[in-house]
Amino acid sequence: MQRFKTLLPQKYRFSLQALCSHPRPFSAQVHHHIDDDHDDPQQQILVEGRAKSRAAILNRPSSLNALTTSMVARLKRLYDSWEENSDIGFVFMKGSGRAFCSGADVVRLYNSLNEGNVEEAEQFFKTLYSFAYLQGTYLKPHVAILDGLTMGCGGGISLPGMYRVVTDKTIFSHPEAQIGFHPDTGASYYLSRLPGYLGEYLALTGDKLNGVEMIACRLATHFTLNARLPLLEERLGKLITDDPTIVETSLAQYGDLVYPDRSSVLHKIDTIDQCFCHDTVEEIIEALAKEAAESYDEWCISTLRNIREASPLSLKITLESIREGRFETLDQCLVREHRISLRQISKQVSSDFFEGVRARMVDKDFTPKWDPPTLKDVSDDMVQSFFSPLNEESELVLPTALREPYM
Repeated sequence: MQRFKTLLPQKYRFSLQALCSHPRPFSAQVHHHIDDDHDDPQQQILVEGRAKSRAAILNRPSSLNALTTSMVARLKRLYDSWEENSDIGFVFMKGSGRAFCSGADVVRLYNSLNEGNVEEAEQFFKTLYSFAYLQGTYLKPHVAILDGLTMGCGGGISLPGMYRVVTDKTIFSHPEAQIGFHPDTGASYYLSRLPGYLGEYLALTGDKLNGVEMIACRLATHFTLNARLPLLEERLGKLITDDPTIVETSLAQYGDLVYPDRSSVLHKIDTIDQCFCHDTVEEIIEALAKEAAESYDEWCISTLRNIREASPLSLKITLESIREGRFETLDQCLVREHRISLRQISKQVSSDFFEGVRARMVDKDFTPKWDPPTLKDVSDDMVQSFFSPLNEESELVLPTALREPYM
Protein backbone atom coordinates (compact mmCIF):
# COMPACT_ATOMS: atom_id res chain seq x y z
CA MET A 1 0.00 0.00 0.00
CA GLN A 2 1.13 3.47 -0.79
CA ARG A 3 1.17 5.32 2.49
CA PHE A 4 -0.92 8.45 2.70
CA LYS A 5 1.30 11.53 2.73
CA THR A 6 -0.63 13.88 4.93
CA LEU A 7 -1.46 17.34 3.71
CA LEU A 8 -0.86 18.70 7.20
CA PRO A 9 2.28 20.76 7.82
CA GLN A 10 5.42 18.78 8.57
CA LYS A 11 5.47 20.01 12.18
CA TYR A 12 2.22 18.12 12.79
CA ARG A 13 3.30 14.74 11.48
CA PHE A 14 3.66 11.99 14.00
CA SER A 15 3.68 8.24 14.19
CA LEU A 16 2.45 5.58 16.56
CA GLN A 17 5.61 3.58 15.95
CA ALA A 18 4.97 0.01 15.13
CA LEU A 19 7.45 -1.96 15.44
CA CYS A 20 -7.29 -21.84 21.03
CA SER A 21 -8.22 -24.60 20.63
CA HIS A 22 -10.40 -25.78 17.64
CA PRO A 23 -9.77 -22.71 15.50
CA ARG A 24 -12.03 -22.04 12.54
CA PRO A 25 -10.79 -20.66 9.22
CA PHE A 26 -10.64 -16.91 8.62
CA SER A 27 -13.81 -15.61 7.01
CA ALA A 28 -14.89 -12.16 5.98
CA GLN A 29 -18.28 -12.48 7.59
CA VAL A 30 -19.19 -14.02 10.95
CA HIS A 31 -22.28 -16.21 10.75
CA HIS A 32 -22.40 -17.35 14.38
CA HIS A 33 -24.29 -14.36 15.78
CA ILE A 34 -26.07 -14.94 19.05
CA ASP A 35 -28.68 -13.34 21.21
CA ASP A 36 -26.84 -10.64 23.15
CA ASP A 37 -28.86 -11.53 26.26
CA HIS A 38 -26.67 -14.60 26.59
CA ASP A 39 -23.51 -14.08 28.61
CA ASP A 40 -21.33 -16.86 27.23
CA PRO A 41 -17.96 -15.16 26.59
CA GLN A 42 -16.95 -17.98 24.24
CA GLN A 43 -19.78 -16.93 21.96
CA GLN A 44 -19.26 -13.19 22.43
CA ILE A 45 -15.57 -13.55 21.54
CA LEU A 46 -15.22 -16.05 18.71
CA VAL A 47 -11.94 -17.56 17.59
CA GLU A 48 -10.90 -18.19 14.00
CA GLY A 49 -7.56 -19.15 12.59
CA ARG A 50 -5.17 -21.14 10.50
CA ALA A 51 -2.02 -23.03 11.32
CA LYS A 52 0.11 -19.92 11.91
CA SER A 53 -2.45 -17.31 13.03
CA ARG A 54 -5.50 -16.67 15.19
CA ALA A 55 -8.31 -14.14 15.05
CA ALA A 56 -10.52 -12.82 17.83
CA ILE A 57 -13.96 -11.66 16.68
CA LEU A 58 -16.06 -9.39 18.89
CA ASN A 59 -19.50 -10.92 18.51
CA ARG A 60 -22.24 -8.84 20.12
CA PRO A 61 -23.50 -7.25 16.89
CA SER A 62 -26.87 -6.04 18.18
CA SER A 63 -24.98 -4.22 20.98
CA LEU A 64 -22.41 -2.88 18.51
CA ASN A 65 -19.84 -5.21 20.12
CA ALA A 66 -19.85 -3.25 23.38
CA LEU A 67 -17.41 -4.79 25.85
CA THR A 68 -18.27 -6.54 29.09
CA THR A 69 -16.02 -7.81 31.87
CA SER A 70 -16.20 -11.42 30.66
CA MET A 71 -15.40 -10.41 27.07
CA VAL A 72 -12.30 -8.47 28.04
CA ALA A 73 -11.16 -11.25 30.36
CA ARG A 74 -11.50 -13.77 27.51
CA LEU A 75 -9.58 -11.49 25.15
CA LYS A 76 -6.73 -11.22 27.63
CA ARG A 77 -6.61 -14.98 28.22
CA LEU A 78 -6.58 -15.64 24.48
CA TYR A 79 -3.88 -13.08 23.72
CA ASP A 80 -1.71 -14.33 26.59
CA SER A 81 -1.97 -17.91 25.36
CA TRP A 82 -1.40 -16.97 21.71
CA GLU A 83 1.71 -15.02 22.60
CA GLU A 84 3.14 -18.02 24.41
CA ASN A 85 2.26 -20.46 21.60
CA SER A 86 5.27 -20.76 19.28
CA ASP A 87 3.04 -22.22 16.55
CA ILE A 88 1.18 -18.90 16.21
CA GLY A 89 2.94 -16.22 14.18
CA PHE A 90 0.51 -13.31 14.35
CA VAL A 91 -2.94 -12.40 15.64
CA PHE A 92 -5.91 -10.52 14.31
CA MET A 93 -8.99 -8.76 15.70
CA LYS A 94 -12.23 -7.66 14.09
CA GLY A 95 -15.88 -7.09 14.92
CA SER A 96 -19.06 -8.69 13.60
CA GLY A 97 -21.87 -6.63 12.18
CA ARG A 98 -21.67 -2.90 11.52
CA ALA A 99 -19.29 -2.03 14.34
CA PHE A 100 -15.78 -2.91 15.35
CA CYS A 101 -16.46 -1.94 18.96
CA SER A 102 -18.67 0.81 20.37
CA GLY A 103 -16.71 0.90 23.63
CA ALA A 104 -17.71 -0.38 27.03
CA ASP A 105 -21.24 -1.60 27.67
CA VAL A 106 -21.91 1.42 29.85
CA VAL A 107 -25.61 0.67 30.31
CA ARG A 108 -24.74 -2.73 31.77
CA LEU A 109 -22.07 -1.05 33.90
CA TYR A 110 -24.58 1.60 35.02
CA ASN A 111 -27.16 -1.04 35.99
CA SER A 112 -24.57 -3.17 37.77
CA LEU A 113 -23.30 -0.23 39.81
CA ASN A 114 -26.83 0.82 40.73
CA GLU A 115 -27.33 -2.73 42.04
CA GLY A 116 -24.26 -2.32 44.23
CA ASN A 117 -21.84 -4.46 42.20
CA VAL A 118 -18.89 -2.10 42.58
CA GLU A 119 -16.28 -4.87 42.62
CA GLU A 120 -17.43 -6.14 39.22
CA ALA A 121 -17.05 -2.65 37.75
CA GLU A 122 -13.61 -2.25 39.27
CA GLN A 123 -12.60 -5.63 37.83
CA PHE A 124 -13.82 -4.52 34.40
CA PHE A 125 -11.53 -1.49 34.34
CA LYS A 126 -8.56 -3.39 35.75
CA THR A 127 -8.89 -6.11 33.11
CA LEU A 128 -9.57 -3.64 30.31
CA TYR A 129 -6.50 -1.51 31.02
CA SER A 130 -4.32 -4.58 31.51
CA PHE A 131 -5.41 -5.81 28.07
CA ALA A 132 -4.67 -2.40 26.51
CA TYR A 133 -1.16 -2.61 27.95
CA LEU A 134 -0.80 -6.15 26.59
CA GLN A 135 -1.72 -4.78 23.17
CA GLY A 136 0.85 -2.02 23.40
CA THR A 137 3.59 -4.48 24.36
CA TYR A 138 2.56 -7.51 22.30
CA LEU A 139 5.50 -9.58 21.09
CA LYS A 140 3.85 -10.77 17.88
CA PRO A 141 2.43 -8.83 14.92
CA HIS A 142 -1.13 -7.73 15.59
CA VAL A 143 -3.73 -6.56 13.06
CA ALA A 144 -6.96 -4.80 14.06
CA ILE A 145 -9.59 -4.13 11.41
CA LEU A 146 -11.59 -1.11 12.56
CA ASP A 147 -14.50 -1.50 10.15
CA GLY A 148 -17.56 0.44 11.27
CA LEU A 149 -18.10 2.19 14.61
CA THR A 150 -15.00 2.43 16.78
CA MET A 151 -15.79 4.39 19.91
CA GLY A 152 -14.29 4.91 23.35
CA CYS A 153 -12.35 1.90 24.59
CA GLY A 154 -12.87 0.29 21.19
CA GLY A 155 -9.90 2.46 20.25
CA GLY A 156 -8.03 1.47 23.39
CA ILE A 157 -8.15 -2.27 22.62
CA SER A 158 -6.86 -1.76 19.07
CA LEU A 159 -4.85 1.43 18.53
CA PRO A 160 -1.92 0.41 20.77
CA GLY A 161 -1.36 -2.57 18.44
CA MET A 162 1.05 -2.80 15.52
CA TYR A 163 -1.28 -2.51 12.49
CA ARG A 164 -4.62 -0.66 12.45
CA VAL A 165 -6.67 -1.09 9.27
CA VAL A 166 -9.53 1.33 8.61
CA THR A 167 -12.13 1.40 5.86
CA ASP A 168 -14.64 3.68 4.17
CA LYS A 169 -17.12 2.54 6.86
CA THR A 170 -14.95 3.48 9.87
CA ILE A 171 -16.28 6.06 12.31
CA PHE A 172 -13.99 6.86 15.25
CA SER A 173 -14.86 8.99 18.28
CA HIS A 174 -14.34 9.55 21.99
CA PRO A 175 -17.68 10.89 23.28
CA GLU A 176 -17.05 10.09 26.96
CA ALA A 177 -17.21 13.68 28.26
CA GLN A 178 -20.77 13.88 26.93
CA ILE A 179 -21.80 11.09 29.34
CA GLY A 180 -19.88 12.39 32.35
CA PHE A 181 -16.82 10.18 31.88
CA HIS A 182 -13.37 10.66 30.32
CA PRO A 183 -11.46 9.20 27.32
CA ASP A 184 -9.68 6.18 28.79
CA THR A 185 -8.02 2.84 27.94
CA GLY A 186 -4.90 4.65 26.74
CA ALA A 187 -6.74 7.48 24.97
CA SER A 188 -4.81 10.13 26.88
CA TYR A 189 -1.68 8.59 25.37
CA TYR A 190 -2.63 8.38 21.70
CA LEU A 191 -4.91 11.45 21.57
CA SER A 192 -2.23 13.62 23.15
CA ARG A 193 0.16 12.63 20.34
CA LEU A 194 -2.11 13.68 17.50
CA PRO A 195 -1.16 16.70 15.34
CA GLY A 196 -1.27 20.00 17.20
CA TYR A 197 -4.23 20.14 19.58
CA LEU A 198 -6.43 17.79 17.59
CA GLY A 199 -6.49 15.36 20.53
CA GLU A 200 -7.91 17.98 22.88
CA TYR A 201 -10.52 18.85 20.26
CA LEU A 202 -11.66 15.24 19.81
CA ALA A 203 -11.68 14.54 23.56
CA LEU A 204 -13.65 17.65 24.56
CA THR A 205 -16.18 17.66 21.71
CA GLY A 206 -16.65 13.94 20.99
CA ASP A 207 -16.38 14.73 17.28
CA LYS A 208 -15.84 11.91 14.80
CA LEU A 209 -13.05 10.99 12.41
CA ASN A 210 -13.54 8.77 9.38
CA GLY A 211 -11.05 6.22 8.15
CA VAL A 212 -9.34 8.62 5.74
CA GLU A 213 -8.83 11.14 8.53
CA MET A 214 -7.42 8.44 10.81
CA ILE A 215 -4.85 7.65 8.13
CA ALA A 216 -4.03 11.35 7.72
CA CYS A 217 -3.25 11.83 11.41
CA ARG A 218 -1.70 8.35 11.65
CA LEU A 219 -4.04 6.82 14.14
CA ALA A 220 -4.36 4.08 11.51
CA THR A 221 -1.67 2.41 9.43
CA HIS A 222 -3.65 1.10 6.44
CA PHE A 223 -6.82 2.02 4.53
CA THR A 224 -8.86 -0.37 2.43
CA LEU A 225 -12.37 -0.32 1.05
CA ASN A 226 -14.94 -2.30 3.01
CA ALA A 227 -15.69 -4.27 -0.16
CA ARG A 228 -12.08 -5.54 -0.21
CA LEU A 229 -12.07 -6.91 3.32
CA PRO A 230 -12.97 -10.46 2.26
CA LEU A 231 -9.91 -10.51 -0.02
CA LEU A 232 -7.70 -8.99 2.68
CA GLU A 233 -8.83 -11.48 5.30
CA GLU A 234 -8.40 -14.38 2.88
CA ARG A 235 -4.84 -13.24 2.23
CA LEU A 236 -4.07 -12.95 5.94
CA GLY A 237 -5.51 -16.40 6.53
CA LYS A 238 -3.04 -17.93 4.10
CA LEU A 239 0.06 -16.42 5.67
CA ILE A 240 2.54 -18.76 7.36
CA THR A 241 4.76 -16.19 9.08
CA ASP A 242 5.69 -14.32 12.21
CA ASP A 243 7.51 -11.60 10.27
CA PRO A 244 5.86 -8.16 10.68
CA THR A 245 7.12 -6.98 7.28
CA ILE A 246 5.36 -9.86 5.51
CA VAL A 247 2.11 -9.09 7.35
CA GLU A 248 2.50 -5.41 6.46
CA THR A 249 3.15 -6.22 2.79
CA SER A 250 -0.01 -8.31 2.66
CA LEU A 251 -2.04 -5.46 4.17
CA ALA A 252 -0.49 -3.07 1.66
CA GLN A 253 -1.61 -5.17 -1.30
CA TYR A 254 -5.22 -4.27 -0.62
CA GLY A 255 -4.62 -0.66 0.38
CA ASP A 256 -5.80 2.54 -1.25
CA LEU A 257 -4.30 6.00 -1.61
CA VAL A 258 -6.66 8.41 0.13
CA TYR A 259 -6.90 12.11 0.97
CA PRO A 260 -9.26 13.98 3.31
CA ASP A 261 -12.05 15.77 1.45
CA ARG A 262 -12.66 19.49 1.69
CA SER A 263 -15.15 19.12 4.52
CA SER A 264 -12.66 17.32 6.76
CA VAL A 265 -12.06 18.76 10.21
CA LEU A 266 -8.33 18.32 9.52
CA HIS A 267 -8.52 21.40 7.32
CA LYS A 268 -9.50 23.28 10.50
CA ILE A 269 -6.20 22.43 12.19
CA ASP A 270 -5.04 26.05 12.40
CA THR A 271 -8.28 27.14 14.06
CA ILE A 272 -8.22 24.10 16.34
CA ASP A 273 -4.70 25.00 17.43
CA GLN A 274 -5.63 28.63 18.05
CA CYS A 275 -8.64 27.69 20.18
CA PHE A 276 -7.59 24.47 21.92
CA CYS A 277 -4.03 25.43 22.86
CA HIS A 278 -5.21 27.28 25.98
CA ASP A 279 -4.64 26.06 29.52
CA THR A 280 -8.25 25.91 30.68
CA VAL A 281 -11.61 24.84 29.29
CA GLU A 282 -12.94 28.32 29.97
CA GLU A 283 -10.22 29.88 27.79
CA ILE A 284 -10.89 27.35 25.04
CA ILE A 285 -14.59 28.21 25.04
CA GLU A 286 -13.80 31.92 25.05
CA ALA A 287 -11.49 31.50 22.04
CA LEU A 288 -14.12 29.48 20.16
CA ALA A 289 -16.81 32.07 20.94
CA LYS A 290 -14.57 34.85 19.65
CA GLU A 291 -13.80 32.88 16.48
CA ALA A 292 -17.50 32.17 15.94
CA ALA A 293 -18.42 35.83 16.35
CA GLU A 294 -15.75 36.94 13.90
CA SER A 295 -16.12 34.24 11.26
CA TYR A 296 -19.77 33.14 11.54
CA ASP A 297 -18.36 29.67 10.95
CA GLU A 298 -20.97 26.95 11.54
CA TRP A 299 -18.20 24.60 12.63
CA CYS A 300 -17.27 26.93 15.51
CA ILE A 301 -20.89 27.20 16.56
CA SER A 302 -21.46 23.43 16.56
CA THR A 303 -18.15 22.87 18.37
CA LEU A 304 -19.19 25.28 21.10
CA ARG A 305 -22.55 23.57 21.40
CA ASN A 306 -20.95 20.13 21.76
CA ILE A 307 -18.62 21.30 24.51
CA ARG A 308 -21.36 23.07 26.42
CA GLU A 309 -23.50 19.93 26.39
CA ALA A 310 -20.78 17.91 28.14
CA SER A 311 -20.25 17.51 31.86
CA PRO A 312 -18.29 20.53 33.15
CA LEU A 313 -16.37 18.32 35.57
CA SER A 314 -15.57 15.77 32.87
CA LEU A 315 -14.36 18.52 30.54
CA LYS A 316 -11.83 19.74 33.09
CA ILE A 317 -10.72 16.22 34.00
CA THR A 318 -10.38 15.31 30.32
CA LEU A 319 -8.30 18.34 29.43
CA GLU A 320 -5.96 17.73 32.37
CA SER A 321 -5.66 14.05 31.46
CA ILE A 322 -4.75 14.74 27.82
CA ARG A 323 -2.22 17.37 28.85
CA GLU A 324 -0.55 15.01 31.32
CA GLY A 325 -0.58 12.25 28.71
CA ARG A 326 1.73 14.27 26.44
CA PHE A 327 4.61 13.65 28.84
CA GLU A 328 3.82 10.13 30.04
CA THR A 329 4.39 6.58 28.84
CA LEU A 330 1.53 4.26 27.94
CA ASP A 331 1.62 2.49 31.30
CA GLN A 332 1.63 5.81 33.20
CA CYS A 333 -1.39 6.96 31.21
CA LEU A 334 -3.27 3.74 31.95
CA VAL A 335 -2.54 3.96 35.69
CA ARG A 336 -3.79 7.57 35.79
CA GLU A 337 -6.88 6.77 33.73
CA HIS A 338 -7.64 3.86 36.06
CA ARG A 339 -7.60 6.24 39.03
CA ILE A 340 -9.95 8.65 37.28
CA SER A 341 -12.34 5.90 36.19
CA LEU A 342 -12.72 4.36 39.64
CA ARG A 343 -13.40 7.77 41.14
CA GLN A 344 -15.94 8.67 38.45
CA ILE A 345 -17.97 5.54 39.18
CA SER A 346 -17.69 5.98 42.95
CA LYS A 347 -20.03 9.01 43.30
CA GLN A 348 -17.67 10.36 45.98
CA VAL A 349 -17.29 13.73 44.25
CA SER A 350 -19.97 13.69 41.56
CA SER A 351 -22.59 11.40 40.01
CA ASP A 352 -22.11 12.79 36.51
CA PHE A 353 -21.30 9.40 34.97
CA PHE A 354 -24.60 7.98 36.22
CA GLU A 355 -26.51 11.09 35.18
CA GLY A 356 -24.92 11.15 31.72
CA VAL A 357 -25.68 7.49 31.02
CA ARG A 358 -29.22 7.91 32.34
CA ALA A 359 -29.95 10.97 30.21
CA ARG A 360 -28.32 9.82 26.98
CA MET A 361 -28.61 6.03 26.99
CA VAL A 362 -31.29 4.90 29.47
CA ASP A 363 -34.13 7.43 29.71
CA LYS A 364 -32.88 9.22 26.57
CA ASP A 365 -34.30 12.59 27.56
CA PHE A 366 -30.93 14.15 26.64
CA THR A 367 -31.18 16.67 29.45
CA PRO A 368 -28.52 15.64 31.98
CA LYS A 369 -28.40 17.62 35.20
CA TRP A 370 -24.68 17.92 35.78
CA ASP A 371 -23.24 18.39 39.25
CA PRO A 372 -21.43 20.75 39.46
CA PRO A 373 -23.66 22.46 36.87
CA THR A 374 -21.14 24.95 35.45
CA LEU A 375 -17.42 25.22 34.81
CA LYS A 376 -17.03 27.97 37.39
CA ASP A 377 -18.39 25.60 40.04
CA VAL A 378 -15.65 23.04 39.33
CA SER A 379 -12.70 23.79 41.60
CA ASP A 380 -9.09 22.83 40.92
CA ASP A 381 -9.07 20.72 44.10
CA MET A 382 -12.10 18.84 42.85
CA VAL A 383 -10.34 18.02 39.57
CA GLN A 384 -7.07 17.04 41.22
CA SER A 385 -8.86 14.63 43.56
CA PHE A 386 -9.48 12.36 40.57
CA PHE A 387 -5.75 12.11 39.82
CA SER A 388 -4.39 11.27 43.27
CA PRO A 389 -3.20 7.69 43.93
CA LEU A 390 -5.65 5.06 45.10
CA ASN A 391 -5.03 2.82 48.08
CA GLU A 392 -2.45 0.10 47.47
CA GLU A 393 -5.06 -2.63 46.93
CA SER A 394 -6.92 -0.64 44.28
CA GLU A 395 -4.02 0.72 42.21
CA LEU A 396 -3.48 -0.72 38.75
CA VAL A 397 -0.25 -2.70 38.63
CA LEU A 398 1.14 -3.39 35.16
CA PRO A 399 4.07 -5.72 34.33
CA THR A 400 6.37 -2.89 33.24
CA ALA A 401 9.51 -4.71 34.34
CA LEU A 402 8.68 -7.57 31.97
CA ARG A 403 7.01 -5.77 29.06
CA GLU A 404 8.10 -2.53 27.44
CA PRO A 405 5.80 -0.69 25.00
CA TYR A 406 7.06 -0.23 21.47
CA MET A 407 4.81 2.82 20.96
